[in-house]
Amino acid sequence: MLGELGYAVIEAASASSALNTLRSNAPIALLFTDIVMPEMSGRKLADEAAALRPGLKVLFTTGYTRNAVVHNGVLDRGTSLLSKPYGLDQLARKIREVLDAP
Repeated sequence: MLGELGYAVIEAASASSALNTLRSNAPIALLFTDIVMPEMSGRKLADEAAALRPGLKVLFTTGYTRNAVVHNGVLDRGTSLLSKPYGLDQLARKIREVLDAP
C-alpha cells in the first residue's frame, strides 16, 4: 500500500533485519511496524531504532484497540498508532501526519 502511495519501501522480514537496515546508510524517514511481532515487540524495535537513528519517526500498527495497548503499558500516550484494519486513505493520512509532525 505504501508503494501505491508513492513511497519507497524497504521491507524487513524480521526485527533483526530491520535493525540491520537501520545500521546501513539507507535513507529512512519512517519506521512502520506492528506492535506484536515474534522476535521482539514493535516497541523494543522502535527503541533500538531510535538509538541508531535519533529523531526517526515511528508509526505503529496493531489489531488491538488503542486502549489495550496504551493502558497495558505497551505504548506511551501520544504514540502514533494506526489500528487495523485500515484502508489506503487512512494509511495515507496517518503517514503524512507522522512525517509532517515536528
